[in-house]
Amino acid sequence: MPLNLSTANEFVARHIGPRAADEQAMLALLGFDSLDAMSQAVVPASIQGTSVLGDAPGQSETDALAALKAIAGRNQLFKTYIGQGYYDCHTPAPILRNLLENPAWYTAYTPYQPEISQGRLEALLNFQTLICDLTGLPISNASLLDEATAAAEAMTFCKRLSKNKTGQAFFASVHCHPQTLDVLRTRAEPLGIEVVVGDERELEDVSTFFGALLQYPASHGEIFDYRELVQRLHAANALVAVAADLLALTLLTPPGEFEADVAIGTAQRFGVPLGFGGPHAAYFATRDAFKRDMPGRLVGVSIDRFGNTALRLAMQTREQHIRREKATSNICTAQVLLANMASMYAVYHGPAGLTRIAERVSGLTSILAQGLHELGVKVLGESAFDTLTLDTGSATMQWHDKARAQRINLRVVGASQLGLSLDETTTQADVEALWALFADGKAAPDFAALAATAEPRLPAALRRQSAFLEHPVFNRYHSETELMRYLRRLADQDLALDRSMIPLGSCTMKLNAASEMIPVTWAEFGNLHPFAPAEQSQGYAQMTEELEAMLCAATGYDAVSLQPNAGSQGEYAGLLAIRAYHRSRGDQQRNVCLIPASAHGTNPATAHMAGMRVVVTACDARGNVDVDDLRAKAEQHREQLAALMITYPSTHGVFEEAIGEICAIVHEHGGQVYIDGANMNAMVGLCAPGKFGGDVSHLNLHKTFCIPHGGGGPGVGPIGVKAHLAPFLPGHAALPRQEGAVCAAPFGSASILPITWMYIRMMGGAGLKRASQMAILNANYIARRLHGHYPVLYTGNQGLVAHECILDLRPLKDSSGISVDDVAKRLIDFGFHAPTMSFPVAGTLMIEPTESESKQELDRFCEAMLKIREEIRAVQEGRLDADDNPLKNAPHTATELVGEWRHPYGREQAVYPLPSLVQGKYWPPVGRVDNVYGDRNLVCACPPIELYQEG
Repeated sequence: MPLNLSTANEFVARHIGPRAADEQAMLALLGFDSLDAMSQAVVPASIQGTSVLGDAPGQSETDALAALKAIAGRNQLFKTYIGQGYYDCHTPAPILRNLLENPAWYTAYTPYQPEISQGRLEALLNFQTLICDLTGLPISNASLLDEATAAAEAMTFCKRLSKNKTGQAFFASVHCHPQTLDVLRTRAEPLGIEVVVGDERELEDVSTFFGALLQYPASHGEIFDYRELVQRLHAANALVAVAADLLALTLLTPPGEFEADVAIGTAQRFGVPLGFGGPHAAYFATRDAFKRDMPGRLVGVSIDRFGNTALRLAMQTREQHIRREKATSNICTAQVLLANMASMYAVYHGPAGLTRIAERVSGLTSILAQGLHELGVKVLGESAFDTLTLDTGSATMQWHDKARAQRINLRVVGASQLGLSLDETTTQADVEALWALFADGKAAPDFAALAATAEPRLPAALRRQSAFLEHPVFNRYHSETELMRYLRRLADQDLALDRSMIPLGSCTMKLNAASEMIPVTWAEFGNLHPFAPAEQSQGYAQMTEELEAMLCAATGYDAVSLQPNAGSQGEYAGLLAIRAYHRSRGDQQRNVCLIPASAHGTNPATAHMAGMRVVVTACDARGNVDVDDLRAKAEQHREQLAALMITYPSTHGVFEEAIGEICAIVHEHGGQVYIDGANMNAMVGLCAPGKFGGDVSHLNLHKTFCIPHGGGGPGVGPIGVKAHLAPFLPGHAALPRQEGAVCAAPFGSASILPITWMYIRMMGGAGLKRASQMAILNANYIARRLHGHYPVLYTGNQGLVAHECILDLRPLKDSSGISVDDVAKRLIDFGFHAPTMSFPVAGTLMIEPTESESKQELDRFCEAMLKIREEIRAVQEGRLDADDNPLKNAPHTATELVGEWRHPYGREQAVYPLPSLVQGKYWPPVGRVDNVYGDRNLVCACPPIELYQEG
């Protein structure tokens, strides 16, 4: 027998769920003999062949990891004191292993289904409590994208709520971080907001401002007392936002105590790696009176149907899918995984531990300053927490060059100043190395002697007096054993991809392969400061250049920006590029954005933020864009038409035949075509939006390209554009084009880009095409199996769907009283996360299985849906009570099972409706959550422990 020495790449088969025999059986059910034949029937002939991806094979996992490791090795890790809102820190090993690297946490979805999300909701409630306690404000959201975008949200928040209706300007302190000021300018311009940057110490007339942003401590290190300024701004009916450092707030008076209206900032230094800029969890806290206008998500405490404490996302009417262009922002994500890391960092260290870390940073800063003074180096300012600014005159660049020669990065403040920011990782040896750098032949200071005499540089009048983090959750889990068990207990309460498929239409919950995730925690990617000199980030430069080329090939576009750190940011950056393009041609009047009625809710919200006027176009009875209505409205607004925002395949899960004609109509009338990339998972390798009419698309790398959802974030939303829009891609102070930054770091959430690089490199062109085909096959298999029991609402010309299908439950509601919510909650008893509910059509379920799910898992889901249909039929026929039945009472908890049973159906039907559930049963921790109670009795921080004990 010959030796088998094959080194074939197995990754494609590992990523795709169905085996060869399963594939053939599924195709046979649909009436096809091959994937190519099915694809030709699904994808319109007019756009077939537009893909430029090619069919090159992918690399093996081992080879791809080795290639990426070599690229990562080109990054140089210097000792960095750049600061500017980014600080090195220690990620506690139990948090790294049990949370960041744990698929139970990183593969979870946004907690819209609270009954299966109690663990991550509790972690987010801890985050909100942490923020409220440290900022001194009563309401905090569950995180935002980064500090700069949080500041931009604060600006528009102040604009909405300020009582100074004559003021059209927003004051931003010159002491704010530079990247924050850049993002403020980007966000303000389309909205007609004037951003006035100045020194608040020289501010006299404040009557023209509707709001102000202050930095605390200042970006260059000083700590200002803002109490009198806040009073003056309030007297002028302006609102005040303060960008505050969370670690410093353990020692400084919190913003809420000097009457700030908003506190924003980043939680990065609470255990989250630098990651060349992200992902990191920002925070946004405000007053109780403003809670309904706060952007982002809010976790609230409610009760379940038994009256027990249960958590949920509160006040969801603020969300974009309901309010659309009237939404408070277009942000439809948070940085949940990173917020959970930060919350657990606080849980692990507790108030005493956090204070100890802060005091150590503050103490080393004071010792460093005193030693520099002895060496004759002028330290500017009298106060500091962790950052010093040095007056180095004409020798400034010489000091920078000398420092880099010793593998030390200092902050470039200006031509005559440099900055130093210390952090949790700074040691005595680091301080002594800095002294040696500046000694210039002088004797080094005596560290022990200075440590014995140095006083903190914190202003006495601003020392914190109030307690924080007194809740038991922050004072119990301080041993590794306790924290490990706490994280396991929370994870066990949730459903994530490590337990079962999450068949969410529009959201693409697919495999996040372990080999893709491994590079995220490599030091070469995780420990690099986003503003490190370019020569030190050559590995990132190579990886991002290669990834941009990969995404261009996948989409047919000519250029890509990786900066947007969420799909919402990608949408926004795409419309800004269109807006700038029109203005470059003198077409300032072009501000109308056509949006089909079926569009994602973020689309109209984004158009509004980009200064555009939304005009809704109709859809026909089959869910497609009504081409006649689109043509009429394009003609009506031909002089003002800026763009069309369209999702393809459609939000209804169909490849619309008229997409080429639709794009041509918009172009004919002077507009640009924005193709929402949310459904790109059906197109890669089959057709390319950049080749069949799109001018710009955003791509959800956390959907099609395998970055995990992380419980509602992180995500990356880069944009691809045709060549004529490339000059208008997002800029950054660290990039050749400096204007138009949409987030704080030049490459956004850079540290998770290796995930997509690995996925594309391992799949290759042939594998990516096969993934799209299998996603379509899996969706059509489910649609065909369930069609006789649940109507499939929209299909293409041959009765086929794209990569998702919509089941219409409205007729069943009319005949049985069973709602889409009842079916969703009943699926929990079968161990499934529900499909997307009531979007894009109320009373429906939108199912997207993805290519990663096996036929066995698809069949398990179909069997659950068929069993549920039998139960609905039993209600229709009177065999089950119309009000007291397994669907209305779902989900059923273990506690209910062992208590007194009062239902007319049996326990076994309640919790074991299928024999397969006897092994591996998921038990929801709470019963159905009362949403109305939670909104009427809003609590969004950890309630007194007595409530939990009573519950």
